[in-house]
Amino acid sequence: MLDLKYVTENIDLVVEKLNQKGGDFSYLYEIPKLQEERKLVIQEVEGLKAKRNELSKLIGQYKREQKPIENLLKEVEDAKVLIPSLEEKLSTLEFRMFELLSITPNIPSDDVPVGKDETFNIEIKKWGTIRSFDFEIKDHVALGEALGILDFERATKITGPRFVVDKGLGARLERSLIQFMMDLHAFEHGYKEIIPPYIVNEKSMFGTGQFPKFKEDAFKLEGFDWYLNPTAEVPTINLYRDEIIDMNELPIKYVAYTSAFRSEAGSAGRDTKGILRQHQFNKVELIKFTTPEDSNEEHLKMLLNSEKVLQLLNIPYRVITLSTGDMGFGMIKTYDIEVWLPGQNMYREIGSISNAGDFQARRANIRFKRNKEARTEFVHTLNGSGLAVGRTMIAIMENYQNADGTITIPDVLVPYMKTNLIK
Repeated sequence: MLDLKYVTENIDLVVEKLNQKGGDFSYLYEIPKLQEERKLVIQEVEGLKAKRNELSKLIGQYKREQKPIENLLKEVEDAKVLIPSLEEKLSTLEFRMFELLSITPNIPSDDVPVGKDETFNIEIKKWGTIRSFDFEIKDHVALGEALGILDFERATKITGPRFVVDKGLGARLERSLIQFMMDLHAFEHGYKEIIPPYIVNEKSMFGTGQFPKFKEDAFKLEGFDWYLNPTAEVPTINLYRDEIIDMNELPIKYVAYTSAFRSEAGSAGRDTKGILRQHQFNKVELIKFTTPEDSNEEHLKMLLNSEKVLQLLNIPYRVITLSTGDMGFGMIKTYDIEVWLPGQNMYREIGSISNAGDFQARRANIRFKRNKEARTEFVHTLNGSGLAVGRTMIAIMENYQNADGTITIPDVLVPYMKTNLIK
């Protein structure tokens, strides 16, 4: 959530920067008007309370002097009636400002490319050599079904479209990737492992910015104020909701494994073939809590940590900086890692590495203190895919396919897979 004081004092700049995301945020001009009205109501309430106190003293004096007090009592009674109504008006004004800010996205960083959509994204690096094939390339669906390791038909029978059953070495490949990623980030990159709940409450969804804007994308558990986790970012960020962190603990680094669940509302017809965009998928997520001055550096480190997964798997990829119009709701800057998929003959997103600044921390009330005497400040939160497991499976299957339909296992995964070939 944006800082109310900052928005009020810099309204033209805020609207200008947010409009770079491709929307119309002129509705925020209501906030300074509400703030001014709020200020007048507060002055009126404080004036009435002061007057009530003075009248109470005067009533005591009049009683001692045996003067009539009926008019004074009426004024006190009028004030008692008016004050609650003004306080109710104050609450209404404050809730309206909260309501407006709760649906307003984060302000993009000044170094983010300006543009309305993904066509304005900027490529900043490429890694690896794209393999040349001397046989007809198959996509992961054809490979997986022929090898009997991906079963879409039975998954549809069990649940519905956009689910899959991993079987045999397909199941082992997914499990091996999860363990490989968790080991890499925990042992080499210094993240603390965590497996949080897969179910979260409404406060947690609000804290990370999923609610109220994207409520339609969530899977709600009937009869409960609970939702299926859309990404490990939600439960992991909310570990520290309503807490004050000792600065000596920062940066705090977690690597979280969860299954994630998304209804993908509004995405009908997009990438629905295979396991590229499913309702349930496994993901390894990187989370950081940092001081404001360290968040940019920690963001870049997180990007390198995620890239390392693909480097060790020896799969070509590129990194792009997202434009203002392509960024997520709560982020000030995002790098996307896009992996090369021969079956589609193009790069596809496999991970997003984002800095939310203090946006999520304000919503979730996550603060830190530099010392015992210092005032509290909001931490910065960062999150990044480390990586999306299903999409990494696709990348391995398509980049390591052989002419006979088998799939070679990358060397780094052989100790986990206990084989070097899926056949």
